[in-house]
Amino acid sequence: MKKETPNYFLLGIIGLLTGFINGLLGIGGGTILIPSMVFLLGEKQHIAHGTSLSVILPTALISSIVYQAHNHMDWTLALKIAASGMLGGYIGAKLMQYIPAQRLKQIFGIFMVLAGTRMLF
Repeated sequence: MKKETPNYFLLGIIGLLTGFINGLLGIGGGTILIPSMVFLLGEKQHIAHGTSLSVILPTALISSIVYQAHNHMDWTLALKIAASGMLGGYIGAKLMQYIPAQRLKQIFGIFMVLAGTRMLF
């Protein structure tokens, strides 16, 4: 079955919003990308998660360069967290394969609600 031609305007808006949120708030674009890919683009949940990670890398790199240019980076702290974060990323990616899409969507939603609530208070 042939996939539909992508809506480049929609893809551009999703990318622009993701980069903007990443640069402004310092949050991984997954909060925008995953729901956008699942609900607006019709991607499968697991595909959205994996694709989100590949998009976040270049947007985070560009944002990091700008933050560094304004002396808003602690490289020692970043490297320490990155080392353990890579291990956590590996474990999480391996475990994701065993979680059904609906359950993954629920876990993601719960995490977003908890993170949002925590940020408000």
